[in-house]
Amino acid sequence: MTPDAPFPRRSRLAPLAAALALLPAAAASAEGSFATAFFISLERLPDGSARVDWIGSAMIWVLIAMSVASVALIWIAFAGNRPDDMLPRAEAEALRRAVAEGRTAEAAEASRTRGGDFGRMLHAALAAAPAGHDAMVRAAEATADEVVVQRLRRIEILNVFGQVAPMIGLFGTVYGMIVAFFTIARMGGAADPVALAGGIGTALVTTFWGLLIAIPALSAFAIVRNRIDAAGAEAARQVEQSLARFRGQGG
Repeated sequence: MTPDAPFPRRSRLAPLAAALALLPAAAASAEGSFATAFFISLERLPDGSARVDWIGSAMIWVLIAMSVASVALIWIAFAGNRPDDMLPRAEAEALRRAVAEGRTAEAAEASRTRGGDFGRMLHAALAAAPAGHDAMVRAAEATADEVVVQRLRRIEILNVFGQVAPMIGLFGTVYGMIVAFFTIARMGGAADPVALAGGIGTALVTTFWGLLIAIPALSAFAIVRNRIDAAGAEAARQVEQSLARFRGQGG
């Protein structure tokens, strides 16, 4: 084979195959480690040796991957929904002052790209100015609802993680108990407690990871959701106050 020729598929997969072959041996050698139980599910064989329970280990690693993704999503949710981004005080005050001084054209143009959610609501309201005050209020309220819904939709994945992770953990719990009872039946009803540890460990560890994901995810979702609701309501209130000068005017 020439140096420029591509490697055969077998040689490219060789490192992965070697790693998978070494995993059971490494797991068996570390079976006494407390930390190992949180990452690998082991099954005790009748001869006293241990092997990797691939189904239980797969569920554990799915939950570990979800926990990493959950941390990233929590950070994105907090960073993307800061109060200063939704309702920047300085820019909102400048826009309100422009409207109060009658510089509505300037305020309408500036609110296109400034003022965060407040700017979007004010821009929609000023765009409906030819139809009168009531139409401006309706446009601001519709935009407020749209802005809040869009932000809530982006963080809904945290709620999904918080709801699904305990279900996966419960699935692992049921699977682990099935393994434990099967071990009892296989050993004629007199199973060694060490032999039961694999199934019971899988049941508890998957529950642990499910709760570890759900509690922070649901807590972050509730905090950010309340922040979005509060900022949206405050922005809508300030827009309505700014539109008070248009009250009584027709189209």
